[in-house]
Amino acid sequence: MARVPIFAPKFIILSLIFSFATILVNGDQDHEFVRSMDRKLLGLKKEKLSHFKVYWHDILTGPNPSSIQVVPPLNTSITAFGLVRMIDNPLTLGPEMSSRMVGKAQGFYAQASQQDLGLLMAMNFAFIEGKYNGSTITVLGRNEVFSTVREMPVIGGSGLFRFARGYVQARTHMVDLKTGDATVEYNVYVFHY
Repeated sequence: MARVPIFAPKFIILSLIFSFATILVNGDQDHEFVRSMDRKLLGLKKEKLSHFKVYWHDILTGPNPSSIQVVPPLNTSITAFGLVRMIDNPLTLGPEMSSRMVGKAQGFYAQASQQDLGLLMAMNFAFIEGKYNGSTITVLGRNEVFSTVREMPVIGGSGLFRFARGYVQARTHMVDLKTGDATVEYNVYVFHY
């Protein structure tokens, strides 16, 4: 039987410890596509919380509707499950269409529930006024239409809203049951730099 030198087990244990230490020290450097950054390099200053209140006008009728059906429901469900509408809805400061427009809600909503009016909302609030002109806030979430207050997450943004996070609360201000036109008050609470 061959003899193992007495230092061999110690050498193996020390080699393993050194290997683990090297992995711990150099852990992130194995990935050439990712690195840590100082947020100041991107011009990010102190994070702040802002509140915006706008009115969202979903216009289904008339000569220039802002919401059009792009996918009809595939069945006769009472909830119109499967329906998809593309939107370019005005965002105004007041509930009247004549009040000042500060942006557009652009995206889509889809009827995603078979039991109730539960919409999947995916939209950007694209601002066109003042210092926020050209900046967007992205909202993605569930909108249970008949609830008094609906809450959806803000998942990001662009321009002055880079790295945005927060939530919106939607409250129906007015709905015309004949035409389907609606005005919804949106309160947006967003952290941004």
